[in-house]
Amino acid sequence: MLTPEQRAKQRDIIEELGVDADFDAESEVERRVKFLADYLVETGSSALVLGISGGVDSLVGGCLSQRAAALARNRGREASFIAMRLPYGEQRDEHDAQASLDVIQPDTLLTVNIKPASDAMLAALLQGEVQFRDDRQQDFLLGNIKARQRMIAQYAAAGAYRGLVVGTDHAAEALMGFFTKFGDGAADITPLAGLNKRRVRALAAAMGAPEALVMKIPTADLESLSPLKPDEEAFGVSYGEIDDFLEGKDISQEAFDVIARTHRNSAHKRALPLFPKD
Repeated sequence: MLTPEQRAKQRDIIEELGVDADFDAESEVERRVKFLADYLVETGSSALVLGISGGVDSLVGGCLSQRAAALARNRGREASFIAMRLPYGEQRDEHDAQASLDVIQPDTLLTVNIKPASDAMLAALLQGEVQFRDDRQQDFLLGNIKARQRMIAQYAAAGAYRGLVVGTDHAAEALMGFFTKFGDGAADITPLAGLNKRRVRALAAAMGAPEALVMKIPTADLESLSPLKPDEEAFGVSYGEIDDFLEGKDISQEAFDVIARTHRNSAHKRALPLFPKD
């Protein structure tokens, strides 16, 4: 059982991340589609841009974006959803990315291989005599470069098509700081905010995604030395425990300690850049 102090900390984090006590998948789909369409219209933009990886988060973000673009068009506005495939060379689970696109049915599909740019940046760093601790650290930081190169490509496409970049950050990833700062953590609009992983999956199912994609084991797949490494291996806790925490349920003391420590240590990722104050 969690202590009263731990329960208070849990409530504070739930409030910080905007997780509602009540949840209905169909209502959330409608609300979040309208949110995207309204912002698209308000900003005078013509497109929503999102990278599709083959995971459930980008699947849900893509489905919401496609529906939002259609809603904006129904209002008489120019609007489209541009899906981007951003592989690092050959992607091992490319079949899942293609299956996601089959569900989403984007207006436009763009494919940009980020491997040449990512490898060139690593080579430039090594030529500039940046010293990594070991091969594993170098591979991990190359993963960050990959994530940022993907965002460079998405913002370039958004600029070309007068669009907005859609992010897939949600409450479970935000809680654990599980995103690359200024990489997949960068976006103009985040329609999955406030959802835990369980609820993201519920939205995917509500929008007709097949079970295999809804329940696919989540992986960032950024590390070449650990391809398709499950998120939960990096966390040290399961998504079930994270989701229970965000729904205000009781979890083990061990899981609470991991979650609270990770949330504290990743606070800089969720904050705006600091500046001097009076």
